[in-house]
Amino acid sequence: MIDFLVARYGEFVLLKPRFTPHTLLLWLLPPLALAGGGLALWSYARRRARSAAQGKDAPLKLSAEEEARLTRLLATDPSVRPREPRLLSN
Repeated sequence: MIDFLVARYGEFVLLKPRFTPHTLLLWLLPPLALAGGGLALWSYARRRARSAAQGKDAPLKLSAEEEARLTRLLATDPSVRPREPRLLSN
């Protein structure tokens, strides 16, 4: 039965295909994908650490004028209500 499946569909249907030039991609793709993912994560972490060291990830601050304008807008908007503390129920 297995010989029939291999003859019909190729080595790709086997759990462990033979290591031949024809199946080289099957054997090398998973380790290459893992290495590529690890490299991408390492690069992302390095870029993020570098930008944090330069202060680029700091939250943006509103100027005094912008804060005053925001306070006025929120005070005049009837749809904005002050939040009430909510109790956690068990």
